[in-house]
Amino acid sequence: MKNQSSVTEFILVGLSSLPEYHMFLFVLFTFIYMAALTGNLLIVLTITTSTSLHTPMYFLLINLSLINLLSISVSIPKMLHNLLEHKKTIAFLGCITQIYLFTWTLGSETLVLAAMAFDRYAAVCHPLHYTIIMRKEVCVGLIAGVWIAGVINSAVNTGFLLQLSFCDSNIINHFFCELPPVLKLSCSDISLNETLTFLADTVFGMGSCVVTLTSYYFILRTILKIRSTEGKKKAFSTCSSHLIVVILYYSTAIYTYIHPSSAYSPDRDKAITVLYSVITPALNPIIYSLRNKEVKEALRKLMRRLGLYQRE
Repeated sequence: MKNQSSVTEFILVGLSSLPEYHMFLFVLFTFIYMAALTGNLLIVLTITTSTSLHTPMYFLLINLSLINLLSISVSIPKMLHNLLEHKKTIAFLGCITQIYLFTWTLGSETLVLAAMAFDRYAAVCHPLHYTIIMRKEVCVGLIAGVWIAGVINSAVNTGFLLQLSFCDSNIINHFFCELPPVLKLSCSDISLNETLTFLADTVFGMGSCVVTLTSYYFILRTILKIRSTEGKKKAFSTCSSHLIVVILYYSTAIYTYIHPSSAYSPDRDKAITVLYSVITPALNPIIYSLRNKEVKEALRKLMRRLGLYQRE
């Protein structure tokens, strides 16, 4: 697909155009980025090195962490570089690459969250058939489908984006290249692109959200049948934390991609994007894994082993 653009680079406005806030933003997002990298890498390392965690649920968690690592690494390093160098430019191909990779991770994450919800539904509502429902072939097929569907969705949206012309403004009022704000800069007809974005958001976002919420409806219904009050409290605590993050992620991501063009507000959309592209990847290790007793114990064992290696 050949693009007819005369624009060779874009200017990223960033989260703030005021220079006095740049150092604060640099320190803040460096901390968040390092926390996200550390948390997600620890989850991957802990699960892969602990045989007791080689189950479908933790297999899905590894993939969620890998998606989070890729997702946050698409946007934050370039933003930190621009803040440090007092630059706001990004090459045209660099911008397209960011769009492709972020759209890929965005679609894949919604599907992984749905798969995780289904896994928990199978474990809670059908414990006797869990090993059959979530057998190895099913898990591998699910994850392969997640990554492939994410690649196809991203390739289609990015491919049609490359058909557009960019011949007027090259200023993106955002902190990285994301599909909606870049579409606004095109001097071509973007109705087809907006339709494709809407369809993708409906299939990936709304579809995954329905699967997730339906799974949790049956989970909560099963939990209510538990006679132990302490058991109910523990289950509700875990589910409520998970649901809060899931709803936060889905509601913010879906809003960004599904609202009409007339409702577009750059500053508001940037704040919402920070929630699902930066904050959520940093919180996921805590919400989904680090509050889990099995993961905590495996993490302690890993730290002890690393400590022995250091003493040697």
